[in-house]
Amino acid sequence: MNISAKPKTIDVEIHGNFVDGREIEAGAGEMLDVRNPATGDVIARIPNSTADDVDRAMKSARAAFEGRPWGGMDIRARARLVNRLADAFEANLEQLYRLETLNNGRPLNETRAQLSRLPDFFRYFAGLALARRDAVIPVEGSYLNYTLRTPIGIVANCTPFNHPLMILCKSLAAVLASGCVTVVKPSEYTPLTTLKLAQIFSEAGLPPGVFNIVLGLGQSTGKMLAEHGDINKLVLTGGTEAGRIAGSAAAKVFAHQTLELGGKTPVMVFDDFDIDQAVNYAAFGAFIGAGQTCVCASRHLVQAGVYDEFVEKLRTKTKNIRIGDPFDPATQLGPVISARQRDRVLSYAKFGHEDGARLVTGGVAAKVPGHENGYFVEPTVFADVKSDMRIFQEEVFGPFTSVTPFKDEEEALRLANDSPFGLAAAIRTRDIGRAHRVAAHVKAGIVWINDHHRLDPASPWGGIDDSGIGREFGTESFNDHFNTKSVMVATGDQPFDWYRDTAAQRRLN
Repeated sequence: MNISAKPKTIDVEIHGNFVDGREIEAGAGEMLDVRNPATGDVIARIPNSTADDVDRAMKSARAAFEGRPWGGMDIRARARLVNRLADAFEANLEQLYRLETLNNGRPLNETRAQLSRLPDFFRYFAGLALARRDAVIPVEGSYLNYTLRTPIGIVANCTPFNHPLMILCKSLAAVLASGCVTVVKPSEYTPLTTLKLAQIFSEAGLPPGVFNIVLGLGQSTGKMLAEHGDINKLVLTGGTEAGRIAGSAAAKVFAHQTLELGGKTPVMVFDDFDIDQAVNYAAFGAFIGAGQTCVCASRHLVQAGVYDEFVEKLRTKTKNIRIGDPFDPATQLGPVISARQRDRVLSYAKFGHEDGARLVTGGVAAKVPGHENGYFVEPTVFADVKSDMRIFQEEVFGPFTSVTPFKDEEEALRLANDSPFGLAAAIRTRDIGRAHRVAAHVKAGIVWINDHHRLDPASPWGGIDDSGIGREFGTESFNDHFNTKSVMVATGDQPFDWYRDTAAQRRLN
């Protein structure tokens, strides 16, 4: 596939699963089209993998986990290898930037800014592997008690279309640094950079079977992977209902789980914050990635005294966002992933009208010359939105945000917490006491004060309630890839015979 420059004509490539360190043909299942969302053109075809295909990948992973080349690798040698993989990733960034833009439609500038950080995910977790220490626990009596941590095993990972490589690497870096293995099911919309990264890592020396990929639909291949009896941990990023289904399946085999699910991020803008800066953050939070992020700034709650000014300035800012070809450096907003997703976003514009909200701008499909078959949507803002409206409560997953006024801090928190979700929240204020009070009481796993959408591999990432369970990044994620074994050693040499001296015993355990 020629992606060295802006693509004009693309040969449709046929891809198979990645198992045992190489791409292989899948079984006799149906083939699925992979499309460029900016043009609607088919750019690749992939299999909808069968149960036999999933079994083959799982057997490869288990053999690698138990085999000497990976399972017997020294911790320091593994950390060196993970750092070498980071270097290989970095050396191939230009190709990965372009392939990801082609496959998921994000503007090249966005893709470059996101993917350039990913090699450091691996370096961070390689550092945790080297710094790892198991505990010695003080206990009563003449005993030494210590813990041993062993890698948990096979991690099944179902990744979404919105940030294909970034969300993969949030899990993959911890998997490799901990000594686990993985079988990944990427979104059927965006499998190409996942396949490419597996090839890059294999060529850089990752042993066969450590990183396997099965391709296909979530409701078939993804379901078979999540319910497979040999998985030890399930990692899934996706919608809340998908998480419920996959999580229930994985629970039947007692697999550990990390699920990052839906979100409806509230952004609380207080009247002491610079209004222009608040608008700039609002546009960034709502429309980056065409709004297809779980932490999209989808509910703006604005204090009454600056509400009208905020809405008007956000309207102007939004109307000036440049929509176009993702490979054009001037483009600021690309397409959504599919015709289905475009129609979903537009249906919520209809709901906003029906429920009595005021359309400020957008709400229609965007026309991009030369890309008439692309899945473009004008960035959309609704104002005067009430908390019982569908556009306030439900996740849209597109370039779409709402604005709601509030009177005081108490009402801001009430509106922010009026949601089944609890992934992220943001606060805009110059009052340091208020910032920390609100951060402590808002229902969210991630809070940004005077910022948005920032992450770091050292900072835990995840939500509560309908936004999922578990954490990625940080020591929390690394530690969750191990089973902990407690070892109790009797260090005294006194004789012991419970049944000869039962009456004199003072404790049973």
